[in-house]
Parts: sequence; structure tokens; C-alpha cells
Amino acid sequence: MLAALEQGVQGGKWFSLIDKVYGRPNLEAAWDQVKRNRGSAGVDHTTVEGFSAHLETNLESLSDLLREGHYRPQSIRRVWIPKPGSSEKRPLGIPTVRDRVVQAALVHVLEPIFERDFAEHSYGFRPKRGTKAALRRVWKLLQSGFVWVVDADLRSYYDTIPHQRLMERIEEKISDSRVLDLIRAFLVQEVLESAEPWSPEEGTPQGAVLSPLLSNIYLNPLDHHMAALGFEMVRYADDFVLLCRSEGEARRALSEVESWTVEHGLHLHPEKTRIVDATPAGGFDFLGYHFERGYRWPSKKSLSKHKEAIRSVTRRTNGKSLREIIAKVNAKRCGWFEYFKHSHKTTFGRLDEWVRMRLRSILRKRHGRKGRGRGSDHQRWPNAFFAELGLFSYVTALAQLRQSSRR
Repeated sequence: MLAALEQGVQGGKWFSLIDKVYGRPNLEAAWDQVKRNRGSAGVDHTTVEGFSAHLETNLESLSDLLREGHYRPQSIRRVWIPKPGSSEKRPLGIPTVRDRVVQAALVHVLEPIFERDFAEHSYGFRPKRGTKAALRRVWKLLQSGFVWVVDADLRSYYDTIPHQRLMERIEEKISDSRVLDLIRAFLVQEVLESAEPWSPEEGTPQGAVLSPLLSNIYLNPLDHHMAALGFEMVRYADDFVLLCRSEGEARRALSEVESWTVEHGLHLHPEKTRIVDATPAGGFDFLGYHFERGYRWPSKKSLSKHKEAIRSVTRRTNGKSLREIIAKVNAKRCGWFEYFKHSHKTTFGRLDEWVRMRLRSILRKRHGRKGRGRGSDHQRWPNAFFAELGLFSYVTALAQLRQSSRR
């Protein structure tokens, strides 16, 4: 298969793939992926640990069922989770562990075939790509004068992908009927949300292993269409922006996207899709960052989510030792800084002060005093006191980062 990927296959279509899906090495690699990602149990209540307890039997059974054409996906357990910074909730589909293993095995086979033709400006859920590369591209374009931005939002994208049109795109490269039937089975597998299960007529569930690849396959023609028209696009899954040099160019880009989405059964969110001039106050958000006036910093949603994570481990009633609390705070702050370290420097001083205030409030309560850390608390427990206990400082980390870059 690897040789064929390099040399190409006759007619550009793959006719025999199911044997690669059910092959034991592929299923074992798929299981390793599912095990690393963990996740909740599906409708059969089998956990990752439970599947692992009978691993050999489970993988052998999956291989036999796929080889004989008898494999049938189980229902998806649907839950609703909060959207960060919003009162709305979004649906999350949780397949069973066995279905996640089969989907991962399917992705291992399909992804290399479609990856070859994915556009350069598509960054979501692709090998050796990610949010940081997408953000670097946005920043470079803004610095080059592409400051008129089409901030696009596809309304309920994952839930509205047309099945027939999606399958037509897949069939442009795949002719193995058993693989195609397997994909169709996953698209229409029952959803268990209430007493009555139901089968979707469109969409692919968020939370399914296969969904990110299917979503990229469906939007790939849009990527190439906009590139052929000369527009600079940066897409991460269903989240994308188009960066232009003028308002007129941005309006033309938005018109093209609107026409394409309607023609292909999708819809832009009328309230969340807009044209933005990134040079004055206002700006736009993308992948957790806010861009405005030649600067970037964490979006309000990102800050709110991060602060809530810190609040959860710095409540005044926390009975842990201060060192234990600081260790948990550091665990949340280090990863956050790694992602947002390119933010404007004023971001970090305020956050450092806020975290120390939370810690002083804990100490204040332990000394029988009410309220937040303030006033003389700064002398009683100065910044150096927390530094000696190992509290991670954004300001210090930023200074070290800049010193190292200068070297």
C-alpha cells in the first residue's frame, strides 16, 4: 500500500482495502490509539480497561467479523456538553470502545489516501499539523498586510454534512464496496439520547474517531476552490478565516464561501460570520487567540476557561497543603503558557497577580480572616514567598523565553 501511495494506483481508485482494515497489526495499532485517548464507555458500558482485560479475544473477534462482513456498529451514546463562554451546549457522540477501535483502523487505511490531496492551508486533525502551525500562518498573513478578515462559522457543521454527497467524495478514491458499506454503517448508526434510539439522515457525530477525517474530506473542495480564486484561507476543521488586503476582496471572498456552502448543503451562521478589519479595536478570535491592532492575546473564552480551571483548585476551602495546591496550579499553567506564550506581554502580569491573589485568599482564610487576599497580605506573603514554593510565573517564563530566543 505504501508503494502504491508513492506510485499511484490505476485510475486513481483503491479497490481492495478491507483486508488492510481487519489486519491484526492495524487493529493492534488502532487499539493503542484508543487506549491512549481513553474516553468514556459507550452504550455497552465497556470501558477501555474492560476491553483491555480480554484484548486478544476482542481483537480476534473484530478481525473475524470485519473479514466475514458481519461487523455492525453499536448505538452511539449522545451527551450534551457546555460550549466554553456560552450558555449553549453542543452534542457529543460517544461510540463504544470496539467501534472506536474499528474506526481508528479505518482511519489508518483511509487517511494516507486522502491526505495526499488535502490543501496546504488545512491544518485540523492532520499528521504533523496542528493549531500552532495554523496560528503562525494567520499571524504571518496579518503582518504582511492581509488585515481584512472573513471570520466564518459553519452552523452545526458536523451534524449537517450530507451523507450522499460525502459518500460521492469518498467514492472518487475508494471502490472497495465493503469499506464503503462500513463507512455508511457508521454514518447511520443509531443514536441513543432518550428512550427511543434514532438514526441520523445527515452529519457525522462529534466524538467519533472517523469524524475529523470525514469532515476534512467534505471541505477539501472548498479549500481548493478558494485557493484557485487566489484567496488566503486558513482552516482548522470547521473553523476557518480568509485573510484579504481590502474590504472589497473580503466581500468577494465571503460571497464565494456563501455560494459554495449553499450549493453543498451547508450553511454559514448569519450572526457569527462577519467581515472584520483587524487594524482598529475589535479584531477577531481564532483557535483561542484574539487578534487586534497588530497584537494577539488569549480570547475572552480562553481566559475564562483558564481562570475557571485555576479556580477549581484554589478554592478557599481547599484542605490541601499550599505546596500541593501550587503543584496543581502549575500543572494547569505550564501547558496554557506553552500555547499562549506569543501573546502580548501585558497578558501575563495581570494573570500572575490574579493567581497570587487566589493563593493569598486561601492563606487569609486559614488565618481566620474573611475576604480576598489584599492590603497587608502582600507583605505577609510577598511574591517571593510563592516563588520559593515553586509557583510558576508567566512573567518569568516569558522573560526566559525571550532571553533564550535572543541567544
